[in-house]
Amino acid sequence: MLLQLINLYAPILILSTLILKILFSNSSKHYKLPPSPFALPVIGHLHLLGRFMHHSFHMLSSRYGPLIHLRIGSVNCVVASSPEITRELLKTNELAFSARKHTPAIDHLTYNSSFAFAPYGPYWKFIKKISTVELLGARTLGRFLPIRTQELQDFINIMFEKSHAEEKVNLTEELLKLTNNVISQMMFSIRCSGAGGQGEEARRLVREVTKIFGEFNISDIIWLFKNVDFQGFRKRFMDVHKRYNSLLENIISNREIVRKEKKKNGDDDEDVRDFLDILLDALENEKSEVQLTRDHIKAIILDFLTAATDTTAMTAEWALAEIINNPNVLEKAQEEIDQVVGKSRLVQESDLPNLPYLQAIIKENFRLHPPIPMLARKSIQDCQVGEYTIPEGSLLFVNLWSIGRDPKVWNDPIKFDPERFLKSNDIDVKGFNYQLLPFGTGRRGCPGINLAMLELPTTLAAMIQCFNWKVVNPQGVEIEGGTVIDMTERQGLTAPRARDLVCVPVARCSPVS
Repeated sequence: MLLQLINLYAPILILSTLILKILFSNSSKHYKLPPSPFALPVIGHLHLLGRFMHHSFHMLSSRYGPLIHLRIGSVNCVVASSPEITRELLKTNELAFSARKHTPAIDHLTYNSSFAFAPYGPYWKFIKKISTVELLGARTLGRFLPIRTQELQDFINIMFEKSHAEEKVNLTEELLKLTNNVISQMMFSIRCSGAGGQGEEARRLVREVTKIFGEFNISDIIWLFKNVDFQGFRKRFMDVHKRYNSLLENIISNREIVRKEKKKNGDDDEDVRDFLDILLDALENEKSEVQLTRDHIKAIILDFLTAATDTTAMTAEWALAEIINNPNVLEKAQEEIDQVVGKSRLVQESDLPNLPYLQAIIKENFRLHPPIPMLARKSIQDCQVGEYTIPEGSLLFVNLWSIGRDPKVWNDPIKFDPERFLKSNDIDVKGFNYQLLPFGTGRRGCPGINLAMLELPTTLAAMIQCFNWKVVNPQGVEIEGGTVIDMTERQGLTAPRARDLVCVPVARCSPVS
């Protein structure tokens, strides 16, 4: 399609080449940019990128070094793919890269009010404070422990029902339901899988949003085509926004009715407030530090609903797939859980500190399958990195996927080997070890790390403790021993598996909750 466009607009492209050459020579004449491949007129290095940008960047970095400069259409980019360069960019020069990229799709889908994509400033600081304290703080996480426990028990019960009937189960869908139920109850006290069509629609929208956010749109990156929707991209994100807005308007309106009734009856129980109540309190408070709007609330809910549903479910699915492909890892994990927890009760969050091999599995999975394969930032000022200058307005991509596969950083990097983290127990996921940054680092690190590191390992541990797994191929036939699960990725902001994980659970113990 791209070649057809180039042929169609050849005269314009030739003229644009001359204009761009003048513009870039003037704008970059004082800068020594990082190494770069040969660029084509207008499209820059777009022709070097395949379906998976992090794969393409990995290959280019292998050839040109750990810091490279690319021009993707009209967009100036740099790609970092080593822990040392990443530390210099995201720690030493953190404020220079404190912004996030924006596209028409991101701005429209998030009502131009997103916390995740907001510039570093008063609004971002305000939402960071109330989210880390009111939604993701230790007190709130403790208060919602019974909900997480019950949702996990319900999930395991479904697996037991399938096991007794010797039926296959789509774990991709069931894990999404589990994580979606947990965060939706924390945010607005609704169990989505029990809310008729709302739950299914919410989960579908989450996947569509992350897919759109991770795609390149020609109209966004080549200024000649900025007003032409060649790929139908605008139509897609407008449709998703319309459906999401309808879903959230229904939830918010129903909550406002309940709040009015409570106030009328003098019932204002502080202990039963969820995150939506807290946001609506801020909306109604004219003296609030930052005056929120209805669109702010919708955008914030989208941020957290997407992050806490898709990434957690996807990471658990990748981890289980790796464990199934490596039976020795499954056996060791089951032995550890049997010794620490036993078989008479279900593993709990309080058991996690006593399960080092399980924690090593989680880290190894993050290394090979980071929930978001590339951290994206935007420079708000010129930045000096060694002998190179990164101009203001450049997009920065930190290729976590590439760092996790770098033989200079990891021994035998393609092998799934949790024991590497037992030997180097000083590596954690909190953002201080730049060879492993699944939650980012610094001010713009993921605020949901505490929830994820409770929910994810407990879910995986329960699946390991209670079951062995027979894999079913896309045609619905059980795969015999010796055939591994296909680990192909799918496009998007996140990197989920391309095909749903379908298994028949085989019960190995039946612990009570």
